[in-house]
Amino acid sequence: MRKSILAFMGSPRKNGNSTVLAKKIVEGSLAAGARVESFYLHKMKISPCTACDKCHKADDRFCVIKDDMQKLYPKIIAADGLILASPIYFFSVSAQLKLFMDRCYALGGPGGYQFKGKKIAIALTYGDVDPFRSGAVNAMRTFQDAFAYVEANIAGYVYGTGLEQGEIAKNKALMKDAFDLGKILAGKCNAQ
Repeated sequence: MRKSILAFMGSPRKNGNSTVLAKKIVEGSLAAGARVESFYLHKMKISPCTACDKCHKADDRFCVIKDDMQKLYPKIIAADGLILASPIYFFSVSAQLKLFMDRCYALGGPGGYQFKGKKIAIALTYGDVDPFRSGAVNAMRTFQDAFAYVEANIAGYVYGTGLEQGEIAKNKALMKDAFDLGKILAGKCNAQ
């Protein structure tokens, strides 16, 4: 059975470095036989969470805010895996990806979170040469804590330096790692 993967691009640049890296993960997933649908969060209308907590009431389904998240919720529930991509902005993920993540709070409730057992692949890029000094490690820690809490499995991370748009593609070893992560996400190869 073909795996269903959703890719969420958190960069405001359609061909930014994190998007280039995520597209390579997508290629690996497709090569391994998965179906992949990609979303550019910058182009979507996603409002911030209002902390009303209605999404966690027994009689409500998803969030009461009517925006583009409404069409994403059923897709996320049905998906086997997710690709989350972001540039590092001021020591963490982009606002676009953070808004998306905050609104995934609505996928919890009386029955638990809808992420249980899903595989997650993460692509991060930053302008510094050091993942600690750049803030990438802060973002990785956020993902580790969040996905452990909702019982999802991080299939892997790919991350690297790329300041000018698209320059990450020159890092052939990283592109291969991203492609291989896509295969792992699709279940066609074992994690290392």
